[in-house]
Amino acid sequence: MALSRKNRAIYIDREAASALELVKDRLLYPLTGLMGSVKSAKVLETGLIEGRSFPFPFILAPSGAKNEEVIKSLEMGEEITLICEDEEFAVLRARESFQIDKNERVKHIYGTDDLTHPGVKATLKRIGSWAVCGEYTLCNPSQNKNLKLIQDAKNIINAKHTSGLFMAVNPLHRAHERLIRQTMDTTDLLVIFLLKPYNNDNISYDIRKEALEFFISNFLPKNRVVIVPLENSYIFAGFNEIIVDAIVAKNHGCDRLTIGSNHAGLGMFYDCNSNKSIIDKVTGIDIDIAIASEYVYCEKCTTLVSKNTCPHGQHHQIAYHADSMLLLLEMGILPPAVLMRKEVSAFLLAKLLPNRFKNLEKLYYDTFPVAGLLEEHNEEDFYLELMKLYQTTSLT
Repeated sequence: MALSRKNRAIYIDREAASALELVKDRLLYPLTGLMGSVKSAKVLETGLIEGRSFPFPFILAPSGAKNEEVIKSLEMGEEITLICEDEEFAVLRARESFQIDKNERVKHIYGTDDLTHPGVKATLKRIGSWAVCGEYTLCNPSQNKNLKLIQDAKNIINAKHTSGLFMAVNPLHRAHERLIRQTMDTTDLLVIFLLKPYNNDNISYDIRKEALEFFISNFLPKNRVVIVPLENSYIFAGFNEIIVDAIVAKNHGCDRLTIGSNHAGLGMFYDCNSNKSIIDKVTGIDIDIAIASEYVYCEKCTTLVSKNTCPHGQHHQIAYHADSMLLLLEMGILPPAVLMRKEVSAFLLAKLLPNRFKNLEKLYYDTFPVAGLLEEHNEEDFYLELMKLYQTTSLT
């Protein structure tokens, strides 16, 4: 579809653009396009598209007075240009514009419209009261290389089963490592969907990816793991996140999905004399969903254990709270090795606090035993040697 400078424009953010790209790549199938008012109402009533689970209407309702003015006045068949980050992103042929209730919209996503919920507050700021639907064409579509990457990895090892795992690894800690290994025990190929959030990204995506790649390259059979970047937009938020994860994993070629037992979207409820969860509501998506154990460090067992198998109780257990580990890293403190692998924490500190030492070489040679030869050392080397001293027990 040729662009026309006469087209009116609607301005969208990167979150909306990434969701529109997922649809065009058929990674949200059975969803194939934007929904109008009738189809939206049907999805709200049934939670299904063509007999398959989909948790809420997929609509385009960007915020802003100018956007609302354009959408309200659209004529059927009119072409409009979608602008994202000052660039032409897509051309949409309008089929319908309709009013929505913003608060009801966020309830369908998050299960609440309480403004104290950070997701609710952020989403209400970025959606408007009018939605538009119609066929759209991306201006500069790019080929999704991840599907080929996964298929090539399958072919190399002749994988019969492929599992998906959605992770932020912000930061990568020991419980993440155990979850990855546990998943690999029951599958041939593991696809880690590494989340790229749009806000509160304490450690940048590139640094998190490099740390994860280091762990995979050095401590796992790397031909059995594929990392796929996934822009973590609003559609993956809320209590329906597991359903959307299952859809995306299936469309990437996974036949299994592993989620943690403390996953935010895994709410348990009682129905028909048995315990149920959101997993029991997944319909028509041919993927097996497994719930992994929650792992803790037990001071009595002196190792990482499943809460399901450790008899010593919470007062002997250390949970893996990412926020606390992030706080230590931000303060420049090495997290204990029982929480994070020393190579990972050393790498992260060197990245997060570069050039923090005025005379690193002097500090290094004053602090650690050396062979007598003058050698260059970087901050990562310093943290690794420092962790060795922390783990020395002869004087404790």
